[in-house]
Amino acid sequence: MWIRWKHHPYNRKNGGTCSRRSRWLLCPDTLNFIKNRLTYVTERWGGSGVIFAWDLWNEIHPAHANNSTDVFFDFVRELSHHLRSTEERLYGRSHLQTVSLYGPVLDDHPQVADVIFRHPDLDFASTHFYDAGTINNPKNTVGSAIATGRLVKEALEHVPDTRPFFDSEHGPIHLFKDKHVTLPEPFDDEYFSHIQWAHLASGAAGGGMRWPNRHPHTLTHGMRRAQHSLAQFCQLIRWSRFNRRNISDQIQVSTSGLSVFGSVDGEQAVVWLLRTDTLRKDGMINPQATPIPVTIQIPAMEVGTYTVVGWDTREARLRMEWKVEVKGTSLVIELPAVSTDVALAISKVLE
Repeated sequence: MWIRWKHHPYNRKNGGTCSRRSRWLLCPDTLNFIKNRLTYVTERWGGSGVIFAWDLWNEIHPAHANNSTDVFFDFVRELSHHLRSTEERLYGRSHLQTVSLYGPVLDDHPQVADVIFRHPDLDFASTHFYDAGTINNPKNTVGSAIATGRLVKEALEHVPDTRPFFDSEHGPIHLFKDKHVTLPEPFDDEYFSHIQWAHLASGAAGGGMRWPNRHPHTLTHGMRRAQHSLAQFCQLIRWSRFNRRNISDQIQVSTSGLSVFGSVDGEQAVVWLLRTDTLRKDGMINPQATPIPVTIQIPAMEVGTYTVVGWDTREARLRMEWKVEVKGTSLVIELPAVSTDVALAISKVLE
């Protein structure tokens, strides 16, 4: 829409309503056009079970409103109320709603956070993880995971406690579109897997959403296997009662050469440990590296007995399971050997 504006039907020169790109969110007639478009879409497809939610405006940007964010709140409210009332009239219920943001916009326009993360009419928050130094142009499969954990933590500091957050777009966009380089499939599969596990364990919903940025433009079989592993792991957690918060920087690790990503709520925890000291020259983790014993200490856990499940993320299978007692305020877990990475599903045994 931005790049091909001179051809777009909203352009006044093509019989549309808007005089220029910088007035998309300011023009009342264009707002009505957008409402009509959403009406058409939900009348035609809104009853489909394959629709998860509506992104009311993809990557909203101050440039769409004459370099201002003043109208963002009212613009989102108008679209939200219109679409929700239309769906409730047609189907008796409405889908979830969000408005996405190109993540780096927050650096120059921090006030956008009020709308993206806290608008009262939105049901969940979503941004796009395009970190310039890692995710956009990955040199290895570890840096992107660390950046993902950091970005999730920063996002969760903005959202209300009960509002879910997830990254709804990431991938090696600069490498692929600007440098015209397609990542080798084994590297891309590991890069994908590491990002999704960092995303989930850090407290976001699911594994995030990847633009393939490949030829052909589809996820690889390895990426699908990684998604399958994550989905199997998620069955180990009681999500309906897991009101978690990020504690990645509070988990103590006994040895260097590891990054830890974690979220807890007192009764449950999801933790992912990633080796950072075994990178090969190709930027991937060495699966033949000598395993190392690791002890971690997780704070803010209630007194009681916990089931700890160690999950092999690559083989999508349970690696180990044991019981651990918490008598103080921390849960101590001793892992005999970590070769590449391991995910932990931790649940209090309910009486």
